[in-house]
Amino acid sequence: MPFEKYYDAHLPVTEPACIHLRSKAMYVTGELRNPDHPDEAGSQYCWCNVSQHVLGPDQVAVNRPSCIPGRGCYQAGH
Repeated sequence: MPFEKYYDAHLPVTEPACIHLRSKAMYVTGELRNPDHPDEAGSQYCWCNVSQHVLGPDQVAVNRPSCIPGRGCYQAGH
């Protein structure tokens, strides 16, 4: 039987991301996007520029869908 990959469906995120959210994709493409293609979804590994860790200052996991307005440590861009 051949190997098959399965990806969880990701809903698009329309809210602006926190200015402290970082990902490898930002350094490759120059922007933090909500990727539609599963290969680009591999760049989901994110970190917070404030905590320098995968957990934000609020000790909650950092990722594109959760680093949006309403989170206690969220900061809007200029």
